[in-house]
Amino acid sequence: MIRVGIVGSAGYTGGELLRVLIYHPDVEIVFANSASNAGNKVYVVHNDLFGDTELEFSSDFHSDIDVLFLCVGHGDARKFLDANPVDSSVKIIDLSQDYRLKANTAYQGGHFVYGLPELNREAIRSAQYIANPGCFATNMQLALLPLAAKGLLPEQIHINATTGSTGAGQKPSPTSHFSWRSGNLSAYKSFEHQHLQEVSESLNQLQPDFLPQSEQSLLERAMQRINMIPQRGAFPRGIFSAIYVTSELTEEEAYTLYENYYASHPFTWVSKANIDLKQVVNTNKSIMHLEKHGSQLLILNATDNLLKGASGQAVQNMNLMFDLDERAGLNLKPIGF
Repeated sequence: MIRVGIVGSAGYTGGELLRVLIYHPDVEIVFANSASNAGNKVYVVHNDLFGDTELEFSSDFHSDIDVLFLCVGHGDARKFLDANPVDSSVKIIDLSQDYRLKANTAYQGGHFVYGLPELNREAIRSAQYIANPGCFATNMQLALLPLAAKGLLPEQIHINATTGSTGAGQKPSPTSHFSWRSGNLSAYKSFEHQHLQEVSESLNQLQPDFLPQSEQSLLERAMQRINMIPQRGAFPRGIFSAIYVTSELTEEEAYTLYENYYASHPFTWVSKANIDLKQVVNTNKSIMHLEKHGSQLLILNATDNLLKGASGQAVQNMNLMFDLDERAGLNLKPIGF
């Protein structure tokens, strides 16, 4: 059994991780760290787990584990690791953005590998430390990787992507309040969302001329190529993106390209029928649909921001790191309706 420790286990991503790992056939949860909830049963906070586990939150932290999941806020993972040395034998999977960008990957004489299995599967298998991708970044990259792999990304990429309220985290805010969010729609961080940085680095990994060469910041260079309008949706979870690019591919050629690229990846699917968000909510799936309209190739992609965009992908990475079936613990049922 893989001995697991979780830090930040009372939040949304920590809760999703617990839901998956409690039923994972190869995992023993050693501690679920939450100083503010220490001594409480996990189901006191994650009340859907009542009847599923008697695990208690703990303020303990130690390295007598095989893998550590960090489900803390952005900026807090690096602070935690600086303040709490982890034995070099322990694998780490960080769900924050602290170690995702290439300039920030160094840790304890090693480095964090960017944990997108559809891009870096073999590197993940041998990695000691994993930086789990962002939720928007996962969705956008999966929609664009097959084109980048063939050097077919054009000068401009246009993205409209809508996310559920859980993407904003558990701490209440004016834009996550039910009375504001329900029946509402708004845009935010237009053209300058922080996830564009990791997206552009991954696309540049496959298509090396993608990022413009200049003295500008990574975000500024990414913004020259990717036009993204993020939106807040009136639903709790999931991301639905509509991406279009100029392409000489026919629709049939595009489907062949995408199907071939994802043929060996168990959670990423290409559908010739139109898709909707409920097909993927509560799963680790990414489902795409392609359409050709004149010179424009439209790519629709649906993912669950808390699973494929966070905790599910983290477990997928753990499975790869420990040479398990990539799907272990992740054969989850979508909500359907």
